[in-house]
Amino acid sequence: MIQNKSTEITVGMFVAAGLVALFVLAMKVSNFTEFNDDAGYQVIAEFENIGGLKVRSPVTMAGVRVGRVSSISLSPETYEAQVTLSIYADFDNIPTDTAASIYTAGLLGEQYIGLEVGAEDEFLQDGDVIDLTQPALVLEKMISQFLFSKAEGDD
Repeated sequence: MIQNKSTEITVGMFVAAGLVALFVLAMKVSNFTEFNDDAGYQVIAEFENIGGLKVRSPVTMAGVRVGRVSSISLSPETYEAQVTLSIYADFDNIPTDTAASIYTAGLLGEQYIGLEVGAEDEFLQDGDVIDLTQPALVLEKMISQFLFSKAEGDD
């Protein structure tokens, strides 16, 4: 009887540990939580079109994740998408003339912001604005432009 209870307790603890591991893995994969969320600093970039960019999308530089998108809003003055980037504190040496572009991971993957480093000696600080931006390429818009140009060429 005692052997049976200890086996049940061991199996129960193993199942509970497995469920916790699955929960942590699901949260990590879904980008819902970030375990190394440093306080860092925030910079702003304005884009004509952000496509399917979402809050918590990664911000990368040379393929390395340097931050996340913390908020997206519409600028009342320029009517462009105003994206606030939360940059990790470890990356406090990003030049002020850095460019931001919106890319897609794979053909139908999630969108993210890629930073191309500039050459200035001054670095981005909390609240700075990235002036050089390139909007997302919208597949439907590119296809319609292609079809329209083909239709004009058939005259």
